[in-house]
Amino acid sequence: MFKFIFDSDTWQEIYGGIRKNKVRTIITIIGVLWGIFLLVVLLGAARGMENNFKTLFGDFATNSLAVWTERTDTPFKGFQKGRRIQLKSRDIEILKEEFKDQLQYIAPRCQTSSQILNGFKYGDFQISGDYPVLDKVQKKNLIYGRFLNKNDIKNRSKVVVIEEEICKQLFEKDENPVNQYVIINNVNYKVVGVYKSGAIDFDGEAAYIPFTTFQQVYNRGNSIDWMLVTVFQGVDISQFEKDLQLTLKNLHKVHPKDSKAIGGVNLAKQIGRFTGFLTGMQFLTWFVGIATLIAGVFAIGNILLITVKERTKEIGIRRALGATPREIRQQVILESIFLTTIAGMLGIVFGGFVLYIMDSTIGSGPDPTLLNPTVNIPIILIAFTILIILGTAIGLIPAYMATLVKPIEALREE
Repeated sequence: MFKFIFDSDTWQEIYGGIRKNKVRTIITIIGVLWGIFLLVVLLGAARGMENNFKTLFGDFATNSLAVWTERTDTPFKGFQKGRRIQLKSRDIEILKEEFKDQLQYIAPRCQTSSQILNGFKYGDFQISGDYPVLDKVQKKNLIYGRFLNKNDIKNRSKVVVIEEEICKQLFEKDENPVNQYVIINNVNYKVVGVYKSGAIDFDGEAAYIPFTTFQQVYNRGNSIDWMLVTVFQGVDISQFEKDLQLTLKNLHKVHPKDSKAIGGVNLAKQIGRFTGFLTGMQFLTWFVGIATLIAGVFAIGNILLITVKERTKEIGIRRALGATPREIRQQVILESIFLTTIAGMLGIVFGGFVLYIMDSTIGSGPDPTLLNPTVNIPIILIAFTILIILGTAIGLIPAYMATLVKPIEALREE
């Protein structure tokens, strides 16, 4: 077999057959090329979407819940419908004890809107009272300084961490605001950090002050607006969400079936939906790509069948001169593999070029649609191997037809 492959006469015959039908050969190669090209581009686009998705949610603990309270929808234990539920600090301590084996982090939060001044510059922004644990649940991308710490909470420090856009409005360009003072609600706060908000952020442009400071300055007592909760890996977060809401309903004398009193967002569930979409897209990509590959390979088989028919006389002469059926079969199969290989390599090259263009255009900038759209080398090799196997298999049909040619009958037809 190897001797046959490296025989120059074999390749001259293959080249001669291709040269006689240039247009038909080019169309056939394009058919196969398109299949692997489509597969590479679609897989790269799917990977780009996945990378972008991971970047968007990269700052979040994805096994998290956001929980808040609203008004009741059902009368219960003497309370009328429409009662406003208010979270309290004691709720946090009870939840920590009740779910100590499931809760990883819990971040109580208070928020309001206020004006921030720095000299003659000012603006209205969201002010958020938080604990340092928020940085574990919703990681802050710090540009300058630090985030809130335990001493800030303990000492009710007048310190603030501001978002990058707030910094741009209140300070000069390239000015480091750390250790400078701003005025919030007629109180001086030292800026200890500047952060850049992510593409997905619950707070947007916000200024963070210690939770205890917020309670004192805004006279909020033990009230909490809402909280972020993160569970340990392996915990069924959907069941945990139900248990958490039921516990809060019991604490605040809310009917167990009241669907309005306790609100929230299951971030894990939202991410799971998008992850399922990406998985389905990858499956669809493989299905479409392989189906297109098969269609292209069948085109090669049809072309070779036509070629065998057109070369009946040539095959008959070769048989008359002593060529065995095996040699005839090997040549046709080799021609099929050759065309498939050339088409596959060109498809991979063109697909890689298109992914490069996508990365340079929609994959760059501050808000990319696809991030690093690439395909792993092992996947490329698997697709290419599948293509070669299909090309070999489809070549068996015209190869078998070629071995059925009888020398006398072939010469008589001419």
